[in-house]
Amino acid sequence: MKVVMTPNPYRDRNFKYADQAEQILRAAGVETRLCLPFGVDKNFELPANKTFSNLNEELKSADMLICFGGDGTILHSSKAATYHGIPVLGVNIGTMGFMAELEAGELNQLSRLASGQYSIEKRMMLSVEVQHEGQIIYTDTALNDIAITKGAVARVIQMEVLCDGVQAYSFAGDGVLICTPTGSTAYSMSAGGPLVEPTARNIIVTPICAHTVQARAFVTSKDREITVRIGKTGRKNAFLSTDGGRAIRLNLGDIVRVRRSRYETRLVRLKRTSFFEIINNKFFDK
Repeated sequence: MKVVMTPNPYRDRNFKYADQAEQILRAAGVETRLCLPFGVDKNFELPANKTFSNLNEELKSADMLICFGGDGTILHSSKAATYHGIPVLGVNIGTMGFMAELEAGELNQLSRLASGQYSIEKRMMLSVEVQHEGQIIYTDTALNDIAITKGAVARVIQMEVLCDGVQAYSFAGDGVLICTPTGSTAYSMSAGGPLVEPTARNIIVTPICAHTVQARAFVTSKDREITVRIGKTGRKNAFLSTDGGRAIRLNLGDIVRVRRSRYETRLVRLKRTSFFEIINNKFFDK
């Protein structure tokens, strides 16, 4: 068995937890490779005694990816793993860690991987494309959400939201979120959206600070297509970001189409923790 490990160097200082995991895995007969989940700042010093491999190259022959960090790290690394058909196990050394299976103090459970004592949980993803003057200018895949926002300027944007071509509502506000059940505990929840069990197959649409009482969050089936048409944005443009990544600019008349992706993220489960236990532990057991 070959496992690729991607520790967030800003959270796993000196790779303390990655080192512990490597010792446990190798003692169980597991081959490991160490990769960075993303490029680091040029002024950030990596340990001289560490050798890092190329993530995409190592994933071609890997059986599993283990991410060390918060949900952002897991989101970033899991996309590459999903494209290679590799399951992902998250170790939380961040704050909330909704997507993580293990906390930093539970690394001993990694020894069970070698004997196959784990299960796989599938999570739906979303596919997004942006059309500008009839041309597709952007495509991506999201595990959490697609956010359309006004940016930092204190002006609202006008949007029309359609479901399978039928208008759901048109409103002015700070933006709109289109998310998966996995993403329902992230930005969407902060904007007043519903919590949805992450293994469900739904698309959630949540307005952000809508300037009307008619625009409310709604939940659709997995087979719907959500379309957002960008209207007046004041002096500035709107922006779109996928899973909290780099934002792209949207202009008047641009069309954003979101539907269920053909890809699914596969998360490794070593424990039988209920979603509702996770909610209680993350929010109330502090």
